[in-house]
Amino acid sequence: MSYKWVALSNTTLGVLMSALDGSIVIISLPAIFRGIGLDPLAPGNIGYLLWMILGYLLVQAVLVVTLGRLGDMFGRVKMYNLGFVVFSAASVALSFDPFHAAGGALWLIGWRIVQAAGGSMLTANSAAILTDAFPARQRGMALGVNQITALAGQFLGLVVGGLLAEIDWRAVFWVSVPFGLLGTIWSIRSLREVGTPKRAKVDWGGNVTFAAGTALLLAAITYGIQPYGGAATGWGSPWVLGGIAAGVLLLVLFGVVETRVAAPMFQLGLFRIRAFAAGNIAALLTAVARGGMQFMLIIWLQGIWLPLHGYDYERTPLWAGIYLLPLTVGFLVAGPVSGYLSDRFGARLFSTGGLLLVAAAFLGLLALPVDFPYPAFAALLVLSGIGQGMFSAPNTSAIMSSVPDEQRGVASGMRATFQNSGTSLSIGVFFSLMIAGLASSLPQTLTSGLQAHGVPATVADGVARLPPVSTLFAAFLGSNPVGHLLGPDVLSGLPPADRSALTGGEFFPRLVSGPFHHGLVVVFTAATVLAVAAAMASASRGKRYFHNPEGSKEHR
Repeated sequence: MSYKWVALSNTTLGVLMSALDGSIVIISLPAIFRGIGLDPLAPGNIGYLLWMILGYLLVQAVLVVTLGRLGDMFGRVKMYNLGFVVFSAASVALSFDPFHAAGGALWLIGWRIVQAAGGSMLTANSAAILTDAFPARQRGMALGVNQITALAGQFLGLVVGGLLAEIDWRAVFWVSVPFGLLGTIWSIRSLREVGTPKRAKVDWGGNVTFAAGTALLLAAITYGIQPYGGAATGWGSPWVLGGIAAGVLLLVLFGVVETRVAAPMFQLGLFRIRAFAAGNIAALLTAVARGGMQFMLIIWLQGIWLPLHGYDYERTPLWAGIYLLPLTVGFLVAGPVSGYLSDRFGARLFSTGGLLLVAAAFLGLLALPVDFPYPAFAALLVLSGIGQGMFSAPNTSAIMSSVPDEQRGVASGMRATFQNSGTSLSIGVFFSLMIAGLASSLPQTLTSGLQAHGVPATVADGVARLPPVSTLFAAFLGSNPVGHLLGPDVLSGLPPADRSALTGGEFFPRLVSGPFHHGLVVVFTAATVLAVAAAMASASRGKRYFHNPEGSKEHR
């Protein structure tokens, strides 16, 4: 087999594993927390829940540039192989959690961070390895297969996690072990350094300021989702505001440092290349829009639509993943095809057109009622998947083809950083928008609805005052929010008819559908604006551009 196809198949396995594990835990969280004996929605425990979801994404956003730069310096294949080893070791440790309750959660969060470091090594160097292995005329196809596999892995993880959680929560982590070991042995035996590593001094100032600034900023956004004092969100917390200010200050300092060192970690000069700058801006805006969409769709399905259609709350995580499969189908169809065609006709037409399709899909979702007809919903998911597939593969190929050979590792890391940071940012922003929308109308709706079914006024009022994030995450975790908020003591004192109505599949979805739809309108309107802005950035990339090894510009 030709080396380029070996490189494609191995790196595709690597990014699939990394992406799959980024989302497989999301859908498996109810089983995981039951397995370790911890209620994630109890006061003080929401932090564990958020860090299980966002810790992996945050670490990848922080590390991929550094690890891509180290790949340029010491060998992309070496860093990639080490990533497989670290990822596999962390997967084994995750599946043998020896603790319970808070200790068990901290063990999982800690090893998820190690696993994310291994995944970052894979992600940061895979695109650079492919760009080295494939000629310019085939890079779009190769990177298309690779990137669409990564994006599809995010959604396939929802289905796989749901299936494995039905068997055993540890199986969610076991599944990565054999593939990790196979990938490790295969990559060590088959991959070779095609590019020439260029040794340089490690940019410690840039690494420290970037890692600390990004980590502080994204961590502050994560805590901004949580309630603070009597407020529904933590955006007024001095710790959150201080973290954001310190993070921004450190990132400004990072930019100053990078202009003054001989071998910077973050090649700011690459932004002088229009194809590189426009592609990364478009990728960042798209990641923000896409990340918010994924979580909002899951909550929409699990908290409202599936219970209204007769699905038990405990089974909604699995079925939400299944009902989102049309999105993955759109990815898988459009990605490789658009990547292949962009090799012949350039990236701008496909990337820009794809983003306009994504914006159209958001507008379509805005027009749907909360209790939508599924064929219309599935058609909009396919449209969004096709649009994202049309964008991702050509855009990645255009970015990677525009940079000098010796900087492909850092360019790949920079691209991945924009994408991962956008996803983390979107979760903080869109969850906050949704929580703010619920906080304005849900308490009164909840109070009147509970009292209508015999819940004492003092109890109903107390439940209504609880942070909306608890209600939101209860639906997200496949738990009956009303049953969780009232508890067995209150429910046992109600007449059977009222108890049955409150814990049935229709009371909470119909109660929350109005406030939730208001939040959806805000979220999807913002996502539409972001998708259109991303399309404008994509259209500004200019003519087709390849970096010429001799140093001259090559346009087509």
